[in-house]
Amino acid sequence: MGIRENIVELRKREKLTQEEFAKIAGVTRAAVAQWENGFSEPRMGSIQKLADHFGIAKSNIIEEGGMFGRFTVAKGAIKPATAKPAYAPLLGRVHAGEAQEPDVLQDAIPVPYEIIKRHPQGYFLQVEGDCMDNVYPEGCYILIDPEQRPSNGSIAVVSIDGADYVMRRLYRGANTLILSPDSHNAEYEDMIFAATTEHTVEFHGTVVWFQSSKEME
Repeated sequence: MGIRENIVELRKREKLTQEEFAKIAGVTRAAVAQWENGFSEPRMGSIQKLADHFGIAKSNIIEEGGMFGRFTVAKGAIKPATAKPAYAPLLGRVHAGEAQEPDVLQDAIPVPYEIIKRHPQGYFLQVEGDCMDNVYPEGCYILIDPEQRPSNGSIAVVSIDGADYVMRRLYRGANTLILSPDSHNAEYEDMIFAATTEHTVEFHGTVVWFQSSKEME
């Protein structure tokens, strides 16, 4: 049970409509619908508002199984400790389309402490393009773990010939490496590299988490 399931469970336990739940979180009903459909995840500000309103810890919303066995804190009782604030660096933009030179950025993005604790070397990239929009919408922030090797079907960031960067699903065959799109746009094709290719494909990390750049209007 992840963030999406925790939010669905919390709203249903409290017998609230998406619109009522949205007012508590300080967002629109459309934003709540996106959370519950798994298309985006709430920012830390919204998570804090929900935790404060319902008397729960932020970890109840963020952690796997966080709403399982949840109880409401009685008036006057000591509330559970809230999760520590954490940030990960935003290093640039990655193109979810044609391979291109990455855009370099310097910023920091808030991230749930439990996430960065599991991926201490993680860093954010902002998605440009629609090559992976079935999974990650353009403009969202993806958290990359440079130390986590991708398994077949994982979404990874790779560079081609040391310069052009791209985000794709990665598949390894006996003699081939396939970088596959996951998009509503049927124009994108697999990038296939044979073992004998003259191109150099370098792995830079696996996508382990993401969040929207802003709540929906």
